[in-house]
Order: sequence, then C-alpha cells, then structure tokens
Amino acid sequence: MLQPVGVGHKSLADYTHLVGRPLIEEIRQLVDDLNGLRVLHLSATAFGGGVSEILYTLVPLMHDVGLEAEWQVMIGREEFFHATKLLHNALQGNPVDLSREEWHVYERFNEINAQQVTGEWDVIIVHDPQPLAIRRHAEARAKHWIWRCHIDMSAPNEPTLERIVPLIEEYDGSVYHLEQYVPANLDGRGPTHILPPAIDPLSPKNMALSPEDAAFVCDQFGIDVDRPLLCQVSRFDPWKDPLGVIDAYRLVNEEMPEVQLALVGSMATDDPEGWEFFNSTLEYAGGDPDIKILNNLNNVGSIEVNAFQSQAEVVIQKSMREGFGLTVSEALWKARPFIGGDVGGIPLQVQDGKTGFLVRSPEECADRALRFLREPELGKQLGRAGKEHVRQNFLSPRLLRDWLRVFSGLK
Repeated sequence: MLQPVGVGHKSLADYTHLVGRPLIEEIRQLVDDLNGLRVLHLSATAFGGGVSEILYTLVPLMHDVGLEAEWQVMIGREEFFHATKLLHNALQGNPVDLSREEWHVYERFNEINAQQVTGEWDVIIVHDPQPLAIRRHAEARAKHWIWRCHIDMSAPNEPTLERIVPLIEEYDGSVYHLEQYVPANLDGRGPTHILPPAIDPLSPKNMALSPEDAAFVCDQFGIDVDRPLLCQVSRFDPWKDPLGVIDAYRLVNEEMPEVQLALVGSMATDDPEGWEFFNSTLEYAGGDPDIKILNNLNNVGSIEVNAFQSQAEVVIQKSMREGFGLTVSEALWKARPFIGGDVGGIPLQVQDGKTGFLVRSPEECADRALRFLREPELGKQLGRAGKEHVRQNFLSPRLLRDWLRVFSGLK
C-alpha cells in the first residue's frame, strides 16, 4: 500500500512575528470556507529533495488551520526510479527519451500505486512526474485532482513532453513554479496556477544558529573555520553542476590559496544515479584536502546544512537547470553572500547585484566569489537585502495562503 508519512505538528501562530499579522489573518479568513477539506498529497519519496522539504511543513500547517491533510508516498523498485529519473531529465531538456520498455515500467508502477489509493478526498495533489499517471488508473477517489510540477519544463525533450501532456490534461488543474514551465500545448480541462515554493524559517535547517555553533559543527567535518569557505548545498546531480563549482573554486584558489570548498548534499531514494554522480564528483575533486564532499551518510542532516550555509563566506547554487532551488532561499534567509546560476527559478529569488549575483559560467562564478571575499561589506549589504526579499516572498505561510486560494477556486 501507499506509505503514509508522519509529519508532526506545526502552529501557524508561531510564524506571526516573521510574516506579519495581515498574512496570518488572510489565511484564517480563507480557511473559514474550507474547514474540514480532505486533502491528500502523493509524492515519490519522503526524503532527500525539495518536494519532501516543502511537504514536511505544508501538510502540518494545512492540518493546523483545519484541513484534513495527509501525505502518502508511492511504492517503487529500482527499475521504476531509473525510468522516472530519465523522465525527470528529459522534461528538463535531456535529449534521451524513455524506451518502450521504460515507459511500460513507468505505467505499470503507476497503475499498481493507483490501486492503493484509498479513502475519499476532496482534493488529491500529485507531486512531480513520478506519480503523474496515477490519475489515469485510479478510481475517482477525489472530487478534484491537481498535478503539482516542481521541475523546470521550459525547454523539454519534445517526444517526452508529447507522452506527458495527455496525462496532465486528465487533471482538474495543474500548478507550476513559473509561467514558463507550463507546457505550451497544454489543453486540459482545468486551470493552471503559478505558486513559487517556500522555506520553513522555523525548521532546524533555517533557524538561527550562533556563529560559535556553526563554527563548531563545521570544525567536526574538517573545515578550518579561520579560513574562507565556499559552499554549495544540493543533490549530487549533473543539473546542479558541482563540477562547475569545483572549477570556480580552483580559479578562486589561484588568487586566494587559503579558500576551502564544501559540497554538501543528500542522497534521495528516488534518484538511483545520485551515487554514480557523487563518486564522479569525488574523482573530479582529485583528492584536494580543501574540498569536502559530504552527504547524509556522513551524518550531514538539517543542522549541519544550516551550519555550513551559516559559516560560508559565499554560498553557491550554480545550477544549469533549476525548478526553483529551495537552497537559494535558505542561504538568503541566513543573509549570506550568494551566487546562483542564471536559470529557472533562481532569478525569481536573486535580484542580480541587489540580493546576490547571477552567473552563467565557472569564470563568472569565480569572479563574483572573489569580489565577495575582497569586499565583505558588499556581501553583508546584499545578504541583508536577500533576507528581506525571502521574508516578503518565500516563507511557508505565503505558500499555505496560495494553496488555500487554489482550493477556494475549485468548482
């Protein structure tokens, strides 16, 4: 059966001092007409990516304001997650489509999971491409089905998109991070909505850490806290371009030999290629003792990620494709000097030259990193502006409000 995910409890009231009373009151007013709404979230994994990061906060907040919200995870085997990784990459622009057999595996596991959907729901929200075909094979089970896309589909592999669009069109609506991610040939019976994600400022990953605590944690992983640190937090995935970050670090190192680099990530259960690319990244680092490459199996959890982001003189997210990039808002929330790839959802969070820098090459990344390292006051100025930008736009209560607006518009 589908695996239920325990999410604990969160209180919307705890966020009032961060987002302001007007937003909290708007949420309370919206939920007056939605009390008791039964909402089921379906996703591929409960660990290791942005979707799970969002749902661990969104689901308990929905429950706190009076919705009957649950989260369940689909079951799958290695061949299914191999196929869905290919699907994910193709929808983000990789030219390789799934084979006939891989499409068969994808449909078969979606059909198996569809048979496990139980209960009666007002809304079922299906997250990302992995469980997209569940709607086709499921009995009604819900008054409304919504597909939530978390990836950058602005330049997809067209044959792959042609297979996916009919599945999207079976939904009553779909939700995207940005307008440019909506397929141009989509002709479904429901509306499309634009809802950028958000971070939880009260989670262990984003709560305030003292400089002493951040330094203590980083020291445990071999970081010299008296020397400058560059850091990228991301999955080990070619789209995140950790090899390009290493290239940028090496350019910085030529002018500032004291600099260090930490590449920190988690291994998601629905990403079978993750270990292969993790090992490729280790090999590319060439044994440089000043490059630390860490993952959750090195006991790197939320507090450790927080510490690395808080300790770093410069935080980087040099993605080549990025649906949104929660790690961007995480770093900005900590008021860190930030450099991001000029792709996908990153420019929505980073105003170039105002809240951070946007780059398109390792050379540009190295140039901006050196500027931050040589002009610490500039980093502080942009960091403060970045934190306020996140406060206004990318904290969890705003995302809750946006979902309530979507629910209110359902017929």
